[in-house]
Amino acid sequence: MSASSFTPDTAPLEVLPRDLSAYRAGNTGIDYVHRFESGRPGPHVLVNALTHGNEICGMVAASDLLDRGVRPKIGTLTVSFANVEAYEAFDIERPYENRQLVHNLNRIWTPALLDGNENSPELRRARELRPVLDAADYVLDIHSTRAPVQPFWVYPELERNARLALAVGAPLVHLVMPAGAAPGTGVIGYGRHGEVEGNGAAVVVECGQHFSRSAAELAVDVTQRFLAHLGLVDPVAPQAPAAPARRFRLLEVHMVKTESFAFTRPLLGFETFDRGELIAVDAGQEIRSPCDGCTVFMPTRAALVGREGVYLTVPV
Repeated sequence: MSASSFTPDTAPLEVLPRDLSAYRAGNTGIDYVHRFESGRPGPHVLVNALTHGNEICGMVAASDLLDRGVRPKIGTLTVSFANVEAYEAFDIERPYENRQLVHNLNRIWTPALLDGNENSPELRRARELRPVLDAADYVLDIHSTRAPVQPFWVYPELERNARLALAVGAPLVHLVMPAGAAPGTGVIGYGRHGEVEGNGAAVVVECGQHFSRSAAELAVDVTQRFLAHLGLVDPVAPQAPAAPARRFRLLEVHMVKTESFAFTRPLLGFETFDRGELIAVDAGQEIRSPCDGCTVFMPTRAALVGREGVYLTVPV
């Protein structure tokens, strides 16, 4: 699908939110967090859904684990629904508006914010989830995108994360985030997972367009392969031989400064630009490609001041 033919307003809503109230109590003392211990040595693995309220493929994958009564053969499995308050604000007439209520839950995982005096639904939830992240050796944080682009992994530029994503397999695109290149600190950069000498690993999987059936199916599949690789569930059938993974390194993130932010042409993601080519303009400030082959990730749907406008990357 071309950028000129896709608009979020006409995207089919193939998968919609479901009632999660049955999962609220959990068994950890933290709402919407479920933990299952095998009693045998092994890693503590966290499957985290709904970091953003309208990215519902993760909800499908997490619900699938709970509905099927999946229990770990070794180690510990924790299943978390993160920003349920934003999820419950879903409006079918405005399905892109409940990504967050105040703060982006995937940008606030710093001691300054978590220990500070500022308050919001997302900060309250992050403070509740802090011990959940502290306990996890491995984290799979499940996301989706506003446009129907190919799925991809995202992770801090640490070799242990790359090894994990490669071992799990598809998606075959990896977005590597050097330290300090992206705004804020996300779930997978919190605590030891953001440290060079940390152990375990933490990755995001972007499964495809928010409300597509294919994104939900991929989220379920990746979750199963993730747990199988770490030994918590039975091995899955091996994937057919695939092309080598394609890696992109983040160069710059341009934040939206004014409502006049606009791209020079419609973008969905994965478009490429030559060095110096104009990509966007924001109140007279030109955003140009810093290199040949610059590849765009996650261009914004709308000019929302203070949010990310576009990620610029280079193939590696």
